Amino acid sequence: MSNLPPCPQCNSSLTYEDAALFVCPECGHEWSRQAAEQPDPDDQPRKVRDAVGNELQDGDSVTVIKDLKVKGSSLVVKMGTKVKNIRLVEGDHDIDCKIDGIGAMQLKSEFVKKA
Repeated sequence: MSNLPPCPQCNSSLTYEDAALFVCPECGHEWSRQAAEQPDPDDQPRKVRDAVGNELQDGDSVTVIKDLKVKGSSLVVKMGTKVKNIRLVEGDHDIDCKIDGIGAMQLKSEFVKKA
C-alpha cells in the first residue's frame, strides 16, 4: 500500500488518490499533490524586519527612528533613543522592550532600525 498524506483539514489517515487529487472520505476535502508537498507556512519561523529591512532577533539593540507618543501618558519616546535587549513577540506590536525613563512597552518594528 502506498504512503498517502493525512487530510490537512481533519487529519484523517483514510485518504485516497483520485486522478491528480487526494480525497478525504471523512470530511470530503480534496487537495492536489502539489499542495501536499509544499511546506506549511505556519511551520516556518516568522521573520521580523526593521524599517530598513534588516532581520531582527531576540537580544538585538535597536534605535527608534521617529518620535513616538506613549498612549495614556504625556511621555514621548524621542527619535534616536537606543533600546537594548529586545524580545520578539507575536502580534501587531512585535517588539517587547524596556526603555530607560519610560519602562516596559511594545514597539512596532517599522519604527526602529537595528543598531
